[in-house]
Amino acid sequence: MHLSLLDCEGVNVFDDGSEKGSTRLRQVVAGLLDLLPGAMAIFAPNVNSYRRFAPNLYVPTGPTWGYNNRSVAVRIPAGSSEARRIEHRMAGADANPYLTLAAILAGVHHGLSGKLEPPPPHTDNAGTVLDEGTPFTWQAALDRLASTTVLGEHLGSDYIQLYCACKQFELDQFSARFTPLEYDWYLCPE
Repeated sequence: MHLSLLDCEGVNVFDDGSEKGSTRLRQVVAGLLDLLPGAMAIFAPNVNSYRRFAPNLYVPTGPTWGYNNRSVAVRIPAGSSEARRIEHRMAGADANPYLTLAAILAGVHHGLSGKLEPPPPHTDNAGTVLDEGTPFTWQAALDRLASTTVLGEHLGSDYIQLYCACKQFELDQFSARFTPLEYDWYLCPE
């Protein structure tokens, strides 16, 4: 999902004329990175969502950022400074776009209001290993979302609780089923 931010006069607040972008751009990046692990259950809403997260597949494998780097979660695409924008690359095509946007906007507000600073940008392949602090299973992501406070402040703690309960029900239903592969491997070995 691509994000630009304009002020009340229509000026891109991510552009300060420099090659690297404005202080506000970096604050937004920091907010997005800070909320990313807690929002994984929104960005990856089902068991199949987590199958794409593997090293060296040019999918994000943790809260990373960089300039024109397709291996990071938060990418600043190449282009003119007037067109400076952010590409949030963590959510899959199966994520609800409205919830994804809400989580991203929470990160924008979190970064700007807290005047956060991001770590240094990645210049190499950031996707060589899975980040240990990011949940890459559905259960771990639900547990992390249930315990996050900042997303609860922005999306509503009641909503977070309801979302987690619904997704936990889906996960429990999925986990209770035997797949044909399990049947073949464990019950009818050749």
